[in-house]
Amino acid sequence: MSQTTLPPLGSPSSPTAVSFVRPLSLSVGDTTVHVLGHIVIAGLALFDALAATGSLAAGIWIASTFWQVEPSFTLYAPFLPTLLVTRLLTLRHYGLYRLRGAFRYSDDLLGAFKGVSLGCIYGFVTMLFLHRDIFDQPLFLSRVVFVCDWALMLTLVVTSRVLLRQAQSWARSEGHDLIPAFVVGTGEEARVCIAEINESPRLGYKVLGVLATEERAPDAPDVIEDVPVIGAFDDLPELARALGIKEVLITDSQLHSRRIFNAMMQAGRKHHLNFRVVPSLFNCLPEKTQIEQLGSLPMIQLFRDPLSGVNRFLKRALDVVGASVGLIALSPLLAAIAIAIRRESPGPIFYRQERVGMDGRTFQMLKFRSMYADADDEIHRRLMVQTIRYPSRASRGSRGKPLYGKVFNDPRLTKVGKWIRRYSLDELPNLWNVLKGDMSLVGPRPPIPYEVAEYQDWHRTRFNVKGGVTGLWQVSGRNRLTFEQMVRLDIYYIENWSLWLDIKILLRTLPVVFRGDNTY
Repeated sequence: MSQTTLPPLGSPSSPTAVSFVRPLSLSVGDTTVHVLGHIVIAGLALFDALAATGSLAAGIWIASTFWQVEPSFTLYAPFLPTLLVTRLLTLRHYGLYRLRGAFRYSDDLLGAFKGVSLGCIYGFVTMLFLHRDIFDQPLFLSRVVFVCDWALMLTLVVTSRVLLRQAQSWARSEGHDLIPAFVVGTGEEARVCIAEINESPRLGYKVLGVLATEERAPDAPDVIEDVPVIGAFDDLPELARALGIKEVLITDSQLHSRRIFNAMMQAGRKHHLNFRVVPSLFNCLPEKTQIEQLGSLPMIQLFRDPLSGVNRFLKRALDVVGASVGLIALSPLLAAIAIAIRRESPGPIFYRQERVGMDGRTFQMLKFRSMYADADDEIHRRLMVQTIRYPSRASRGSRGKPLYGKVFNDPRLTKVGKWIRRYSLDELPNLWNVLKGDMSLVGPRPPIPYEVAEYQDWHRTRFNVKGGVTGLWQVSGRNRLTFEQMVRLDIYYIENWSLWLDIKILLRTLPVVFRGDNTY
């Protein structure tokens, strides 16, 4: 596999205008949010302290009631401060008291598991070192007490964080608890960044303005995704002070590092700004970059092949086991679909179509036939050419939402075909391709040769792995995403593959299929 250097989305316009500052009547009352945040954190710490005390007491009661051991809470009481401090510090270390910015329930769950587990272990180990006389107490360190204490504490911490995040999600959807931010850059990267923030209040940001990095052309847009272009990057100190900005999101990959450094020195420390660099849409670096030392020089490894050696074996093992179990378990459903197709319209039950797989090799992909036998593929051919050449163009699906790469209310579909397509059941025979080794359970969706004819060089990165029955694109919006967004997701998957990522995508596929999301 080779890393492809990808071109920027658009070239900057020719400069004809000068730096400017446009007045903007926006204000952010950050003091109240700041004080409220400290109150919430203090409340969480108090709750965790009470939870730790209560779970320990409950563990002692459970052990003495059901397992006939006789630990006494009075023996633990002198060491309770040690346990509480250790647990609270461990929870803080794993981010359980972080309120600002984006969050994910999975991260909170993992952090709670690590924090509570290590907090319990560290707490009791610390007791051993600080209070060695505990060995003189019979049954003091009961394993039953330890397990019950851990399980109850974990349940309470997870429950409290889920409720907290739900409250945060509601508050952010109402426009509260948002970090005021600037987006630097006016290109496609800036547009996608702002759109993502606007569509996902849970990320915790509110973009108050866009800063141009270069002198602007007369026909340059004044508004990007409903956010005004209020000035130039060199105006950052003045604008940040006026609007109470806390974050600066840099999306222009052409912005010189010296200008960023100067801005950090002039405005970052003075106004307590955090700077974040958003990677270019086409510079999809792996999430797990590695820093190595070459003599006295630090080296950043930008590319690694995650699907080599044992990882490739594990992925293939998951494919074989998953496809085999799927074909056996779903055999009654497969038979029912086959009968329905046969009874509704003349023609074969299965449809074989040439697709492009790993390393550009073609294979015959097997699907249930969902169209009339004499259906013409010219409609789809024209649509895909338009989708790839003009990424921003889309047809309109249900409720007027954009639909990419699909024909809404396609007249070529049979009644059974519409139903099996809605729930992606026409793709179940792909499991046979997985068993044969042509495809994988998870991976980029294999394209048709006439689609590949329209590819740019960087699009072909999708062929570095086997195509999949499902993938990150399918569970991230599917036909609501543009072609370029789909490719970006595929490249992210390739660069950051792990067995756990495959499992998560498979689990996320199930509710998407049951809801019939974005399929026509």
